[in-house]
Amino acid sequence: MNKALVVILAAVTLDAIGIGLIFPILPALLRDVGHLSEVATLLGIMLALYSACQFLFSPILGVLSDRFGRRPVLLVSLAGAAIDYLVMAFAPELWMLVLGRAISGITSANMAVATAYITDISTEEERAKRFGLFHAMFGIGFIIGPVLGGILGDIWVRAPFIAAALLNGVNFALALFVLPESRKNTAGATFTWDTLNPFKPLKWALTFTALIPLMAIFFIMNFVGTMYGTMWALFSEDAFQWNGLMIGLSLGAFGVFHAGAQAFLTGPAVARLGERWALIVGMACELTALAIMGIATQGWILFALAPLFALGGIGMPALQSYTTTQVGPDKQGQLQGVLASLVSLASIFGPLFFSFTYFAIRGTWPGLIWVVGAGIYLLALPLMLGIRRRPASIPTAGE
Repeated sequence: MNKALVVILAAVTLDAIGIGLIFPILPALLRDVGHLSEVATLLGIMLALYSACQFLFSPILGVLSDRFGRRPVLLVSLAGAAIDYLVMAFAPELWMLVLGRAISGITSANMAVATAYITDISTEEERAKRFGLFHAMFGIGFIIGPVLGGILGDIWVRAPFIAAALLNGVNFALALFVLPESRKNTAGATFTWDTLNPFKPLKWALTFTALIPLMAIFFIMNFVGTMYGTMWALFSEDAFQWNGLMIGLSLGAFGVFHAGAQAFLTGPAVARLGERWALIVGMACELTALAIMGIATQGWILFALAPLFALGGIGMPALQSYTTTQVGPDKQGQLQGVLASLVSLASIFGPLFFSFTYFAIRGTWPGLIWVVGAGIYLLALPLMLGIRRRPASIPTAGE
């Protein structure tokens, strides 16, 4: 496997572990530092702030990486993340934690740069497979992170922040000493203040007719994707009276199968079916699984559905690969920044929508929430059937 790809995938995995480390202990740390008994509202504000900063800064980091290279932007963001987590580990005041989470959202926007890097070093035929590996490694990191964070948090509530700082330090060292630059001929690039306008890349993306339906599909898929993290535990408790262990095991099975499918099935599926049909097949599998979830009466069904949900996971890397063909190589960072912004936007509004909806219907039919998700997913179907292969000549930003 390409050495640069191995390094970037390792960095993505470490980054995901570092992000996930914090989630199990954040409520306890807020109570400890803020001397509060109820932190639900504050926790929600901090999570929304994190996603909002990702939304605003993903396009900026993407544009900067197009102009000045992927490597320097990654180095600055990783160094900033390491310092930020270290400051948060010893923060004596609540406002410092809130500010720290905002900075964490800014530095985590470097995922747009990582996906642009993968685009740079991959042929069109390789991209779907490699995006599948990217999503799989991020998923694995996000499985490991909360488990490790829970263990460390039981030892000392601030220990996960120190661990996250160390992981980002390792990431920085990998990028500094091992990772080569993938964007050439950036030596003469100059900085202008409009580079820091996060809405300029979004406006640019909306000028491409072919990109608009793809971005809509991308947003819908990520919007529905927030339903699992938001609803799984609540639904399992209400429908099957599961305890924490059963919820954790089911989520673990979901994560392992999902990561495995993205890593090992995306490439063969796209090679055989093409990106468009791999996307449609993935959507069909996920829709089927959601419909069965809606009428499930036994808890074992959730475990049985894990492989079907996993097959649905091939859709996202196939879509992301297809989208890269719509713009030239000099705009891949900008494009990935826009896509990362859409993920953040979905992360802000998706949990709010699904949680409010669930509390309105849980008393009559808890499983209806999955049917609602399937209904939203169906909105992407006409868009999927309408997309076609890119034109032979790729327009630039000015066209």
